[in-house]
Amino acid sequence: MSTAVKPSLLPEVEAFLGRGRLASFVGGKAMGSENDNSIATTDPGSGDKLADVVELTAKQVDEAVDVADAAFKQSAWATMPVNERAALLHRLADAVEKHKAIIGQIESLDAGKVQSQAQGDVQNFADTIRYFADMAQHVNPRTTLAVKGHEAWTVRQPWGVCAFIFPWNFPFLLIGWGIAPALAAGNTVVIKPAEDTPLSAIYLAELAKEVGIPDGVINVITGGGASVGSALSANTKIKRMSFTGSPEVGRLVGEACGRNLVPVKLELGGKGAAVIFNDVDVAETAQKLAGAITFHTGQVCCDATRWLVQQDIYDEFVNQCVDQLSQVKIGHQLDDQTQMGPVVNAKQRQRVLSYLEKGQAEGAECLLPGGAAKVEGYDGHFVKPALLAGSLDNVAAQEEIFGPVAYLAPFQTESQAIEMANHTHYGLANSVWTSDLARAARVAESMIAGNSWINAHNVFAHGVPYGGVNLSGVGGGVLSFETLMDYYRSTSVVRPL
Repeated sequence: MSTAVKPSLLPEVEAFLGRGRLASFVGGKAMGSENDNSIATTDPGSGDKLADVVELTAKQVDEAVDVADAAFKQSAWATMPVNERAALLHRLADAVEKHKAIIGQIESLDAGKVQSQAQGDVQNFADTIRYFADMAQHVNPRTTLAVKGHEAWTVRQPWGVCAFIFPWNFPFLLIGWGIAPALAAGNTVVIKPAEDTPLSAIYLAELAKEVGIPDGVINVITGGGASVGSALSANTKIKRMSFTGSPEVGRLVGEACGRNLVPVKLELGGKGAAVIFNDVDVAETAQKLAGAITFHTGQVCCDATRWLVQQDIYDEFVNQCVDQLSQVKIGHQLDDQTQMGPVVNAKQRQRVLSYLEKGQAEGAECLLPGGAAKVEGYDGHFVKPALLAGSLDNVAAQEEIFGPVAYLAPFQTESQAIEMANHTHYGLANSVWTSDLARAARVAESMIAGNSWINAHNVFAHGVPYGGVNLSGVGGGVLSFETLMDYYRSTSVVRPL
């Protein structure tokens, strides 16, 4: 299960990491920290330091927002013809695609993501930018209203500065999902990447300047959440806010935005269920769910981490899953033979291991033990896949672990399966697995979540809204027309006749 191939870096990646301390990027230029503070970002697969990144002060965060606000009011970005803005965004997408190998390797190193998955994220970023750039060209900025006795219409305009705080599990992809509709609508953005994974965001901001995006339209500020993130969410010049992360921090961001009456979009993780009926191909379904739980080492908020299996195939399904997960090749994320890389840091590895201990202490049966993994030649944050089973009241079945751990429980009837799937405070994404498509639709519609998938998990198609309910968030989803419309404000104009 271990690999020991030492990866080689692209020359462009070595040059990027070899600059010394990496700065934030605001108003088209580097911004260093006024107090000379920095945060080290490390390779989760080796433990080696990749780079020092500046940590801005709260005052500098406010300065970055001022720059974005000035760019919105003074540059041509918000007022240029939408097709010209779309052309610039397409140019950015083209540049990202051209540099996909470089950005993918930076992302892989920084987040611990298997390199092929990281490059897939980069391609998704480019596709998302193009999708919203094209869609924005079909938005009618002026809509005439048929109102008796009045001449009336509405006009749509961009809001202004939109702020984004992103997590460490999908640093580059989620930037694309977040900023693409905001930029396409004519807003300017301030991006705060996670302190563990800031590198691809910095690279993107520099690339945006190279392709001709006006200075101040895309700004990246780096530092910790308690300092930089809180200062950003509290800034009164922000017009829209988006946060992806834990419910605990989401509450803080929501409170700060609430004080300023700023609309906020919160995507806060989940504890998804996969409901597996007895008419599935057991081996194929086990393979797909094993692939889902090991994708990016289980650090996926919408993943299926509760597997609810119809009783008469339960034992067979467990055996297939144990067999599949026992063969997963764990290794450094840049090794082409690796199927599952490390978790992002030592804290996250300890979190996964502690939940395995707490779950068993509360009575969970251990079907596959998991635990810390050793990879020859590397001192990384590696864990093995694990399977637990038992009561759904168990802490490991109720709380988000964010690692390659699934919790299994059997069910007898369809109604029982639905009740078990909804036995959670979260509500992000579930899936149902069956050859009976009528039943699949019935169950999918009955599960309390923002997303229900049929015979697949982790499905993200442009044009389909993606968002959560309950502890999984508020404020709508991404990847759809409705998302784009969130980034326009509407004014009604009326003249009595």
